[in-house]
Amino acid sequence: MQRIVLFVCLFVFSLIARAELTVEITQGVDEPTPVAVVPFSWSGVQALPEDVAKVVSDDLYRSGMFKMMPRENMLSFPSDRSSLFFRDWRISGSDFIVIGRIKETDGQLTVAFELYDILKEERILGEEIKANRNNLRAVGHYISDKVFEALTGVRGAFSTRIVYVTAKQLSPPEYRYRLMLADSDGHNPRTILESKEPIVSPAWSRDGSKLAYVSFESGRPAIYIQYLATGKREKVQSFRGLNGAPAWSPDGRQLALVLSKDGNPEIYVLDLQQRRLSRITHHFGIDTEPSWSPDGQSLIFTSDRGGQPQIYSIYLPTRDVTRLTFEGRYNARGRLTQDGRFLAMVHQTNGSFHIAVQDLRTGRVDLLTETFMDESPTIAPNGSIILYATQEGVRGVLSAVSLDGRVKFRLPSTDGDVREPAWSPFQ
Repeated sequence: MQRIVLFVCLFVFSLIARAELTVEITQGVDEPTPVAVVPFSWSGVQALPEDVAKVVSDDLYRSGMFKMMPRENMLSFPSDRSSLFFRDWRISGSDFIVIGRIKETDGQLTVAFELYDILKEERILGEEIKANRNNLRAVGHYISDKVFEALTGVRGAFSTRIVYVTAKQLSPPEYRYRLMLADSDGHNPRTILESKEPIVSPAWSRDGSKLAYVSFESGRPAIYIQYLATGKREKVQSFRGLNGAPAWSPDGRQLALVLSKDGNPEIYVLDLQQRRLSRITHHFGIDTEPSWSPDGQSLIFTSDRGGQPQIYSIYLPTRDVTRLTFEGRYNARGRLTQDGRFLAMVHQTNGSFHIAVQDLRTGRVDLLTETFMDESPTIAPNGSIILYATQEGVRGVLSAVSLDGRVKFRLPSTDGDVREPAWSPFQ
C-alpha cells in the first residue's frame, strides 16, 4: 500500500500556471552553419499579419544548428535570382541564403521561396505555396521544414505541435488546470480542457487527431479521449483504483494503460473498437509508464520488480520480458525513437534526476542534461530533440535537448509553471 500511495503522489505531481511559451537557446552546436533568411517581398498594400521570413529564421535558429544573419547586417534584400549577387553574400560570411516573395491574386496569397548555396552559386530548392492571411505562420514552419531537411538530411519538425499541462493557483488550495495545445515553438496556444482538478499524462494518437489523458475531475483518476477537430471527448472504461498512463498503439486501435483494479498497478491493453481489455503484466511489483515500440509488437514500461525502478520491454506475442536498463539505481519514463534504436529516459545520478539516452544496440548511456529535477521526456517525431519538464528555481519550465546533447533550449512560460509535455507525430 505504501508503494501505491507513492505512485499516486508521483502521478499527480504538482503543476502550476499557464501562458504562451517562448524559446530561449541555451546551447548550440560548436560551429553552426551560417544562413541568411532575407525578408520576403510583398506586393500588396495592406500589411501581412505574419512575417514569414522571420518565422523561418527563428525556427532555424531554434534548432541550434544554424547561425542566422541579423537583418541589419544584410547588404540587400533580394527576392529572386536576378537580384541575388552571390559575391556580396560570400563577403558577409553566409553559406546559404533563403529568399522569397508573396503575392496576392483575388484574395489568394502565393508564397514563393528559394534556397541557394552561396559558395556554389546553386539553387538547392524552391517552391510556391498557396496560402491565406490566417495560415502564414504555418507556411513559415513548412518552409523551415523544407530548408532544414535540405541542409541536414533530417526531416524538419517545425510544423508539429506540442501539448502540455498548466495550472494557476486561484486561492489556496484551489487551482485551475489547463491542458494546452500549441505550435512546436510555443506560439498559438489554445486550451483543450480546463478543470479544477489535475490533468496528467497527455498522449497523442499516431495520426495526430486525438489525445488521451488522465483527468481527476470526478474526484478519481479516469482516462479520456479527446477529438481535436470537434472538441468531442469520451471516457474510456473506468475501474476502481488507478486509471493512468495512456499510450496509443502505432495503428491507433489500442490503448496501453495502467490499472490497479486487481490490487497492484499493472499494464493492460484496451482494444478501442471491441472494448476488450487484456492484462499484459503479472507481477507483484509496480508496472507503469507504458509506451509502444514503433512496430507495435512490444511495450516499454517502468517496473520496480528488481527492487529499484528500471525499464523493461515485453514482447506482446509471447509475453517475454527483457530488462533494458542496468546503469544506475533509477531509470524510468522510457520513450523510443521512431527507428527503435535509442531509449530516452529519466535517469537518477547523485540524487538528481536527469534526461539520459541509451543506445539499445551498444548499451551505452549518455547523460544529456545537467539540471536536477527533469521528468516526462517526449521525443520529436524526427528523433532529433527530446522535450522534457524541469525546474528553474521554484517554477517548472519545458526544456529541450538534442539526442547528441549538443543543442539545448528552454520554453519557459511567461507566467508560472508548465509540465507534462507531449510532442505530436508528423501529420
